Amino acid sequence: MSYQTFRKLFFKMDPESAHDLIISALKTMQANSFVSKQFEKKMTVNDSRLKTKQWGVIFPNPVGLAAGFDKHANVFPALAALGFGFVEVGTLTPRPQPGNPQPRLFRLPEDEGIINRMGFNNDGIEQACQHFQKLDRPYIPIGINLGKNKDTPNKQASDDYRKGLEALYLDGDYFVINISSPNTKGLRDLQQVTALQSLLTDILEERNRLGKEHGRNQPVLLKLAPDLSEEQLTEIVKTAVSQGIDGIIATNTTLSREGLKSAHKEETGGLSGKPLRQRSTQFVRQIYRITEGKIPIIGVGGIFTGEDAYEKIRAGASLIQVYTGMIYRGPSIARLINEELLVLLEKDGIDSIDQAVGLDA
Repeated sequence: MSYQTFRKLFFKMDPESAHDLIISALKTMQANSFVSKQFEKKMTVNDSRLKTKQWGVIFPNPVGLAAGFDKHANVFPALAALGFGFVEVGTLTPRPQPGNPQPRLFRLPEDEGIINRMGFNNDGIEQACQHFQKLDRPYIPIGINLGKNKDTPNKQASDDYRKGLEALYLDGDYFVINISSPNTKGLRDLQQVTALQSLLTDILEERNRLGKEHGRNQPVLLKLAPDLSEEQLTEIVKTAVSQGIDGIIATNTTLSREGLKSAHKEETGGLSGKPLRQRSTQFVRQIYRITEGKIPIIGVGGIFTGEDAYEKIRAGASLIQVYTGMIYRGPSIARLINEELLVLLEKDGIDSIDQAVGLDA
């Protein structure tokens, strides 16, 4: 049975119930090493042209799964078997929280998008630590997306991010400071330059302390919203770079509803999927120019195909992430995108994915 047939069945279900069902299936899969290995053989594209090294970490291919899917950090081994080059878990907060009231997840099939107002629902960092201890570590890099609890005032926000960093420091290959979700009231205020300077100073001081303690400075990335003006984006990126940030993720979900057709288009929350593709690519290109290509960018937003991924890579992304694309295209999306990327590299006479980064910037 093809994924498109499965999708028709899934799309008749409540979106969050469908997600929970998929998570249960992934847990069953990762509990069976034979099944996991069979998936890995089928889904993985092994080609040196796709390999890239960022922050001293080797990524077997540039196609990652964005945060928001493995919210509790409990199915990343199964996701690794689906051919991704890396998986980002979370968003994780210091204390468990239920998130916003349901319903809070909406499909926009006519637009190939999703609106969510989940609100950082997760089991907390203590439970995530236990998962990392118990589950088999996959061969691909694992990113950890960190947030603050809903009831933590912005003035104390850095405490929450520091707690996450300290508790999970040896479990992540990179860490993401998420201050760009639209679903936690006031969170995006932390993108204002004065607040951002203070926040990053505290977080990076903690990272440097932990780095000395453990003998390795883990990379810390900043995830930005796509609803910033060009002037705001320039100011934020320059501030983050001057503070010593190691990379930027562009972008989170958008509050824009421009051009949408689907029935749920007026629901509040962050919009992801195809409607975000052009805007996020524009941000990648602008960030690459501002930073002169000196720090890695992870491009995310509206990536469904190899052409979408290649567009972001040529705009300046060293790595890319999918999420909504997997819901519409299926669990083989990483393999499909990687195969399509190889065709595009060959067509352009380019020997490796690294050589394509920023060609159109």
